[in-house]
Amino acid sequence: MTLRTVLWALAALAFSGLPAAADDDYAAARDEMLRVIELHARHAQSETRIEALDKRVLAAMGRVPRHAFVPPEIARYAYLDTPLPLGHEQNISQPFIIALMTHLLDVQPGDRVFETGTGAGYHAAVLAELSARVYSVEVIEPLAMSAARRLDELDYGTVETRMGDGYFGWPAQAPFDKILLKEAVDHLPPALLRQLKPGGKLVAPIGPLKDVQFLTVVEKLPDGTLGQRRVLEVRFSPLQGGDRI
Repeated sequence: MTLRTVLWALAALAFSGLPAAADDDYAAARDEMLRVIELHARHAQSETRIEALDKRVLAAMGRVPRHAFVPPEIARYAYLDTPLPLGHEQNISQPFIIALMTHLLDVQPGDRVFETGTGAGYHAAVLAELSARVYSVEVIEPLAMSAARRLDELDYGTVETRMGDGYFGWPAQAPFDKILLKEAVDHLPPALLRQLKPGGKLVAPIGPLKDVQFLTVVEKLPDGTLGQRRVLEVRFSPLQGGDRI
C-alpha cells in the first residue's frame, strides 16, 4: 500500500461523517486537512529534505474555505488530501502539494507573486493570505471568469486575475518577487525568467511533459545567474497555451 493510499484512507475515514452545509461545519475538516498535510510532509522528509512546513503556510490554508473553490456536489470532499476535478479537464491540486509549493516559494509580506493556471483561484487565495499581491492568469476562459468572480466574492482584493497564456507571464505587472508554475514545463520559459527579480524564486514542475517531473526551486541570483534545486518527483499536466518560443 502506497503512502498516498494510506493518507487517503485516513482522511476519508476522518471526513466520512461530515455534512456539506454551512461554512462553520467545515472547521473540523480544515483542521484535519492540516494534520494530514503535516503527516504527509513528515513521511516525505527523506525526499524533500524539509523538516517541517512553514507554519504561516499552514495557517493561511486554515483560513481559506477550500470547499468554496470546488463544485458544490463535491464540496464535502474538499479537504481530502487529494486533487479534485474542476471541470474543463482541470483539477484543484492536492493540499499537500499546494502547501509544499507555497513553502518552497517562501512568500513574504508585500511580495509580488505571479502564478500560472488560476483554476478555481484557491492557490491564489492562499498566497493572498500570506499578504502577497498576486497576479494570476488562466488560459481557459470559463475558469478565469469564475475564479475572478469567486475571489471577488470572498474579498481577496489583493489578487488580480486575467485570461492569458502563463508561459509569457504578465509583462505589465513585472517584475515579480516570486513566480509559481502550477503546470509541467520541460524548460524554463524565457519570458518568466526575464520577469523574475534578481533574488527572486520560481517554483515549477520541470521535466518530460508526459512523464514524471521534479518539483524544482529556481533562484535568480543578484548577478542574474540561476540556481536550481530538485525537491520531489511529481506528475503535473502540461502548461497549456499557444506557441512556445
